[in-house]
Amino acid sequence: MDYATLIEKRTTRLAEIEEMMSVPDFFNDQSTSTAIMREHRSLKRLLEGWEKLQLVKSDIEGNEELAKGDDADFAAMAEAELPPLRAQQEKLEDLVQYSLLPRNATEDRDALLEIRAGAGGDEASLFAGELMKLYQRYADNRGWKCEHLESSPSDVGGFKEVIMKISGEEVFRYLKYESGVHRVQRVPATETQGRIHTSTVTVAVLPEAEEVDVQLRPEDLHIQATRSGGSGGQHVNTTDSAVQITHLPSGLQVKCQDGRSQTQNKALGLEILRAKLFEVAEREAHDSYSAQRKSLIGSGDRSEKIRTFNFPQSRVTDHRINHTSHNIEGILNGDINEFTEHLQKAEMEQRLAEEELA
Repeated sequence: MDYATLIEKRTTRLAEIEEMMSVPDFFNDQSTSTAIMREHRSLKRLLEGWEKLQLVKSDIEGNEELAKGDDADFAAMAEAELPPLRAQQEKLEDLVQYSLLPRNATEDRDALLEIRAGAGGDEASLFAGELMKLYQRYADNRGWKCEHLESSPSDVGGFKEVIMKISGEEVFRYLKYESGVHRVQRVPATETQGRIHTSTVTVAVLPEAEEVDVQLRPEDLHIQATRSGGSGGQHVNTTDSAVQITHLPSGLQVKCQDGRSQTQNKALGLEILRAKLFEVAEREAHDSYSAQRKSLIGSGDRSEKIRTFNFPQSRVTDHRINHTSHNIEGILNGDINEFTEHLQKAEMEQRLAEEELA
């Protein structure tokens, strides 16, 4: 596919944006300037990827010519360099193609990550704690910031529920594939007969909602202070610092107790509530599409079983793309890139097919 015309349009748009950013009062409107800067970063990445792709193509052409030459040593060296160059070309072509597709505005946003123990009692709560560490390590590897907003520890050292905010570049773009039911199959430490148990943990990834996305009217909120319960985070004490917020029109309820003060818990609670309401609106819009155009890849359906961690066989399987890895230890240490890359590729193919249908 010839992308030259599209690249030319993106180059023109980048120049327009950089001119807008040079205006002295550019940052006066925080919401608009934030959106424009996100678009600027996205365009820069695309055009840098395009330039790299052209260089790699040039290198491949040069090596192919050398490989046909009379000098056997040079030909062998050139031939040996071709496979990694072609792999790099394929990766860069995928990046450019993905970047040229119509973007969802939420892909550049920070995300709220909610991990909730499901079926399996104590074993489910332990696995919820392991998934929390997995995503913390993944965030560290990508240079993102991870902040705990709310948690509910279990008696056995795991978590019944954890909510974290992850900040950085394109957080939601990469984390959105993690939404759904994660299943674990292993022999629990308390099992005396060596039987394998199956437990589940639900993960929900919500794009951070801005005030322009969801406006919370005071008359729609019931806010009350409650006593912090459980062992909680390190700052939880026995004062009435916890805050419970109910959104009256929807019935959605949020409780925050991990902050240092009632004021901080209220702010965190409103942030979580705004993200949940935004998710509801996004899901309603998604569900309005025809069945033919619904995407399971990255749909964020909480009830969908997406991944199984089988410890006895040391394998992790993503059921959406039928991809299996036997690097369970590496994955639990945050190395989920192979899944993300396969899921992105599957989504790109699906979106290209949808563009053809449109």
